[in-house]
Amino acid sequence: MTSPPQLLTDPFLQLPTPTSVRVVWFTEFAGYRHLVSYGENLATTVCAKTTKLSRTREDQQSRVGSQTQDGQVYQHPVQRHIWRHEAEVTGLTPNKNLAYRVTSVREDGQSVSSNVYSLAPTPTPGTSLKILLTSDHQIKPMVAANLQKVVETIGQIDAVWFAGDLANIPDRASEWFDDNRGGAFFPCLQGRAKYEIDCNGTKTSYTGGQILQHAPMFTCIGNHEVMGRFARKDSLNEEFNDTIPRTVALKLYGENFLKDNSFNTDTYEEIFTLPESPEGRKTYYAVSFGDVRLVVLYATNMWRYVNTDGGKQGKYGEPEVELDNPENWGYGQHIYEPIAKDSQQYNWLVQELNSSEFKQAKYKVVMLHHPPHTLGDNIVPAYTDPVQIIERDEDANIKAVRYEYPKQADYIIRDLLPLLEAAEVQLVFFGHSHLWNRFCSPSGMHFLETSNVGNSYGAAYKDKKRKNLPPWQNQDYVAIGDPYGLEPVTPTIAPMLDENGQTIPYIASNEITVFSIFDTGTGTISSYRFDTRKPDAEVIKFDEFKLKE
Repeated sequence: MTSPPQLLTDPFLQLPTPTSVRVVWFTEFAGYRHLVSYGENLATTVCAKTTKLSRTREDQQSRVGSQTQDGQVYQHPVQRHIWRHEAEVTGLTPNKNLAYRVTSVREDGQSVSSNVYSLAPTPTPGTSLKILLTSDHQIKPMVAANLQKVVETIGQIDAVWFAGDLANIPDRASEWFDDNRGGAFFPCLQGRAKYEIDCNGTKTSYTGGQILQHAPMFTCIGNHEVMGRFARKDSLNEEFNDTIPRTVALKLYGENFLKDNSFNTDTYEEIFTLPESPEGRKTYYAVSFGDVRLVVLYATNMWRYVNTDGGKQGKYGEPEVELDNPENWGYGQHIYEPIAKDSQQYNWLVQELNSSEFKQAKYKVVMLHHPPHTLGDNIVPAYTDPVQIIERDEDANIKAVRYEYPKQADYIIRDLLPLLEAAEVQLVFFGHSHLWNRFCSPSGMHFLETSNVGNSYGAAYKDKKRKNLPPWQNQDYVAIGDPYGLEPVTPTIAPMLDENGQTIPYIASNEITVFSIFDTGTGTISSYRFDTRKPDAEVIKFDEFKLKE
């Protein structure tokens, strides 16, 4: 007998407007009818539009179905057929919640429905909201625990702001939907996860939190939303790392299939329905939500290793074995979307900061992935285009290829932050280094990084030095502290202590997870921590600060 149909995800909310919201869900069958029932007694229905994801695949490193070790089922990337369903619910009343559920009918006539959840349009100014600030989930070990504690501590969330790096390998379908370790992206944010954390032989299972079924999410692109040259490698991990700049791809391959020969964000853009700008489409945009104007930037670059051991493409150079093969070079930590002064994104941002929607907002927030200020490793080298230096011998043979990143040319510090300061942005929110820390500029603009769900790279503080400095002497780069001179703010309520009993201004841990909540009713941002080594322990609010109005 044919097994009953199942939904691959619960429904989730996207792109709210003052009178509408989109409902999205996924299945592994095309079906012939998909609909949303909503309102009193779920009496009103609207049909969904169905599209198929074009690049979702599984490979030998997937953890899906019966594959629990590399290569058990898949020996190379194989397409996985997944369909996306989206319905627009219209005629909504601001600040009024309605019940809804989704139903998908398979080709054989069998149907499956979700549970009943609630939806609403964009809240009006003056509405008190609780917004979850998060990033860098990347199928890391503490995500499910983190999100479960969000719901247990705060209750229903009104929106999620996600500062990039949602999955780890964006074209690997199971990382979004059903990784068999229990911690895939959607299950964690929908309360359907089953991720076990082992503490001294005792396992505790976490389900994540039921959030996205009721609250819209606004995301930005991090380096883990970007795939490399399409189908050129034998695994999705290798393909992910195989990015080159578009300018280089144009010279090597010409204009035809330029995206396939450089990098793409296709799966990310196909999964989410987001606000769009004419210039950046879904990759950078601005949206009003209650009292907040949220400006989302595309500010991320390719992450590479410090050295070239084993033939790896490096931050600071190319491996010796590939010196005669420019098509196999990595071209350093190249930037995916220009943001320097006079770039298209920069000019769009200038217009946005001068718009009435931005100027009239009570709270002005900018979200991007790459850190402007941090104690983390990933702020080094500078956020600028790599300067390629090719060393040749007397016969013009290439001896070495290396890359420098002039600190004074950091586009975020040099070009972006002066704009944001002048526009009186109150908060800049980001991720990338897998830790919690925050800063405040002399003018009162706050910087918050709250991305601590595992795989922390540590913090450069006191005697703990960065590990990714250039291999040559360079006085511009600092091994300790924020490279651009701001002092980290010590948590205001319950800071953690180091081994000497001294307070520390960060949390960089693979056992203690952190989340932050923006309460727009009071203008405060509160950060909480939970020690996964102590499953019965209380969640601790350890920091709180207030935005200027």
